[in-house]
Amino acid sequence: MLELYQFELSQYSEKVRLMLDYKGLAYRKIEVTPGVGQLEVYRLSGQRQLPVLKDGNIVIADSTEIAKYLDQQYPDRPMIPTAPKERALCLLMEEWADESIGVKSRKVLFNGLSQDQRFRSAMLPANTPDVLKNLVESVPSEILKTLGFGLGVSPDAVKSATEAIKQDLEALCLLLREQAYLVTDRPTMADFAVAGLSILLKFPAGPYLDLPADLRGKGVPGIADNPLYETFFTWRDRLYADYRQPLSSASASVSASRPTSIEID
Repeated sequence: MLELYQFELSQYSEKVRLMLDYKGLAYRKIEVTPGVGQLEVYRLSGQRQLPVLKDGNIVIADSTEIAKYLDQQYPDRPMIPTAPKERALCLLMEEWADESIGVKSRKVLFNGLSQDQRFRSAMLPANTPDVLKNLVESVPSEILKTLGFGLGVSPDAVKSATEAIKQDLEALCLLLREQAYLVTDRPTMADFAVAGLSILLKFPAGPYLDLPADLRGKGVPGIADNPLYETFFTWRDRLYADYRQPLSSASASVSASRPTSIEID
């Protein structure tokens, strides 16, 4: 069985999970412990970034390379068009999504966490003690913003990323008003990239991710609840309903109800 080394709330991991589900491939999720667990990923793949897909003795790092491998090795339901113009558009849009939505939405999410205390505590694992949840909720927004400077998430960086994301969503809405998918009349790698990478802006409402129920359907204030972007999120919800396997019925795709963690002594 295919093995996906991942972070559950990683947009790039979600991009790959969407593609695996679209192709109907069974896989096992292996949740990597941040930091120490990535040493094992390095031993496996020669680098520390996730996701990493293991297919027997073959190891593939990087979500784009994984997509290309899946199309080559499992050609049913191809995700990368062969017609020159459509292929070019697909590859360009996928790369754009990685570098724009994938990078900037993390900065936008940080701002959302500082604005919404309930959203902030919902990001914690479901078994987090109430006392810790209350502590996280009580951290003043100004302290979080100050912390953001050390993480490269200054107010100016957040503002710039937010404006860029809003422009991206506006463009996507305009495209999707005229067509069912971004490139062709069927889903491509571009669709799965855009949909998966957008989860930090607004989490899917359905049981697709292993996260607290309070977090499903929630997102960054001013974006997730903005009617200007309803076309995009409605499109994404339809893509999920059509192709993403819910956790409750994904017994063929995962080895257990929760991912397996890698721990190194």
